[in-house]
Amino acid sequence: MPHSLEPVCLCVLHFTLKIEKECAEMRRETVYGKTPHARQVEIISYIADQGEMLARASTSGLHLADEMKARILNTFLTLMNLRENLDRAALRQPIGRTGA
Repeated sequence: MPHSLEPVCLCVLHFTLKIEKECAEMRRETVYGKTPHARQVEIISYIADQGEMLARASTSGLHLADEMKARILNTFLTLMNLRENLDRAALRQPIGRTGA
């Protein structure tokens, strides 16, 4: 277990699986563009925090198999896609409209 993942008590594999699962849940939550601003800020913070932890873990000097490197890159892509989906959903909601 890399030192950077000690606070979450997970190995790299389980950390990536956790991120993938949580991103899928957040993507479903944000798909309609009705996510409150405070929640959007929480999600953006989550993306940054998890991405930083994953970057530190993947560059910690541990020998990683090619399959694990591919999983890590895929998890980074998942985080980036979540952010992009959040931005796209926000653009679908015109400013000042409540939908009522």
